[in-house]
Amino acid sequence: MTTQPSLFISHGSPDVAIAETRATVFLRRLSAEIERPDAIIVASAHFEARDHVLVSGDAEPETIHDFGGFDPRLHEMRYPAPGAPGLAAEVAQSLADHGQRAGIARRRGFDHGTWVPLILAFPDADIPVVQVSVDPGKGPEHHRAVGEALAPFRRRNMLVVGSGSFTHNLREAFARIRSGEREAATPDWVSAFSDWMTQRLVAGDREALAAYRTRAPFARENHPTDEHLMPLYVALGAAGEGAGARKLHESRDFGVLAMEAFAFA
Repeated sequence: MTTQPSLFISHGSPDVAIAETRATVFLRRLSAEIERPDAIIVASAHFEARDHVLVSGDAEPETIHDFGGFDPRLHEMRYPAPGAPGLAAEVAQSLADHGQRAGIARRRGFDHGTWVPLILAFPDADIPVVQVSVDPGKGPEHHRAVGEALAPFRRRNMLVVGSGSFTHNLREAFARIRSGEREAATPDWVSAFSDWMTQRLVAGDREALAAYRTRAPFARENHPTDEHLMPLYVALGAAGEGAGARKLHESRDFGVLAMEAFAFA
């Protein structure tokens, strides 16, 4: 049986689904980079739960349009992939077995952290998808532990995806979005942070990565809050100790959104 890598994907702004950016092109080609999975488990930055981990358990999840101010066409888009209640129960049990307080979320649809990248990478929407929450009150070590509980599913040909953003300063991003500066120049503070994170990932320096808040240059400027970087640590945890990192993609959107993607195996 195929063992899948774990992935970290920067999902960007919702209109990546209809734009023609470099990240859009990458996501459309992503399925060619890996074997077809039997299921996809997504830890999305837009699925938050405090002090416990939730797993989406609906058989037919809705598509959530959890944003405003973008092209109206986005609100017409649907990603009708099936859920997997049985798999969700297994994921919740594995989380519990790894010391996490876990439960099943009902009536929890696919947020744009899930459906935007998947509608590009797997447009047929014929692979079951289960979502796992992040905790905005907890940091890298917690999310790496969540990923460790997901590692066994990779060995069953299931793709574990952390969907967040390599950089995520919304104030700076929306200033450029409002002015239409999609090709805006990248500030030094974005480049310095992205370069440091990439170097640490490739080097496998998990100690430094866990302390990114104090050790990475311009951490606060790039991530005023943690939640959009935490899916990266879920992907790291799911890869297991000693896993290598391979950069799949690098680009910038609106200058300040680093759209990096990595595979861990």
